[in-house]
Amino acid sequence: MGDTDTPRTQWLRGVLDLCLLAVIAERPTYGYEMTVRLAGAGLEVASGSIYPALGRLRSRALVEVFRQPGEGGPERTYYRLTAEGTEVLGTWGREWGAFARGVGTLVADTPSAPRSGGEHGD
Repeated sequence: MGDTDTPRTQWLRGVLDLCLLAVIAERPTYGYEMTVRLAGAGLEVASGSIYPALGRLRSRALVEVFRQPGEGGPERTYYRLTAEGTEVLGTWGREWGAFARGVGTLVADTPSAPRSGGEHGD
């Protein structure tokens, strides 16, 4: 596993689409602002990861784009949820909650230090 291929990075890849939908659900947002908001939640995501994910969401008609003048700069592309995106966010959110509870239960029941000896017939 390389330095950038940590478990946390792998987990984030798996839930990035869900996280982006959740950020966009708060209010229409542009790409860089999403990276800032994700970082504020403790999720460091490179903008190079955001745009392919937004493309996936757009191709599935979960988000739509519109352009708006930037503050003192060029127009920005904003993303907002579609009705389908709102429904999917609810479904994925419930599924994530159940998944996270399951993982949490398993991890909470795991001893903090590995056991030594032949518990498993070793």
